[in-house]
Amino acid sequence: MSLAAIDKVVTISGVRIETRIIGDFDPQKPLLIFLHEGLGCIELWHDFPGLLCERLGLAGLVYSRAGYGGSSPCQLPRPLDYMEREAEDVLPQLIEHFGISRFILVGHSDGASIALIYSGCVELPPPEAVIAMAPHVFCEDISIEGIAAAKSAYESGHLKRKLERFHGVNIEYAFRGWSDAWLDPQFRKWNIEKFLSSGTAPILVIQGRNDSFGTTAQIEAIENSVAGPFEKLLLNDCGHNPWQENPQDVLCRIAEFASHYIQ
Repeated sequence: MSLAAIDKVVTISGVRIETRIIGDFDPQKPLLIFLHEGLGCIELWHDFPGLLCERLGLAGLVYSRAGYGGSSPCQLPRPLDYMEREAEDVLPQLIEHFGISRFILVGHSDGASIALIYSGCVELPPPEAVIAMAPHVFCEDISIEGIAAAKSAYESGHLKRKLERFHGVNIEYAFRGWSDAWLDPQFRKWNIEKFLSSGTAPILVIQGRNDSFGTTAQIEAIENSVAGPFEKLLLNDCGHNPWQENPQDVLCRIAEFASHYIQ
């Protein structure tokens, strides 16, 4: 039986943020906080958050960042440190707004990078654990090539029509905010490895071996830098969306990992 979900719009620093609460908050247990990819939003997670919450017996919080889904539009162009700003400013305010004391961060792509940045901010309340799916900690050629290909697909109309169903009036903010930042020549310098050695939260990294936006060099950089416990799952015949392409393997591995941190 699926857990009940309640949609709620909250205001953070004057910005409307759409959220979805899955299940009932239990202060004695950690809450799963889901952080979406660069073109994602609440709806684009599909049923994965609910399935993971059910598997672990935990409540969840899913939200769409500004410029995505049903949240407020964002300023364009996005600043090149938009992931750092999300981790250091918006996410802590959401955690405080909902009175969350224990939590596990579950991020995909940009969301995984945001989770890793947050975990490395020692002045913020630490997560119990971090699950980072297809994370980026620095910019690679393959990332730029993948995003350039996505831009071509968007401008041809196919990708725009697909995404417009989920982002509505935010479609240009969602796509241009992401693609224009990554394709800015200055973004080649972007690197968040400095955050990895600061946090001590256990980290599970999941990546497909056929990821068209990043190589296993990302995982190696994380493994070589983190201060806390580290685990990884590399999936064969899997691309950039492991939670969607290999849901059962991903759900099982996350459940096994997180079970040590939910008591």
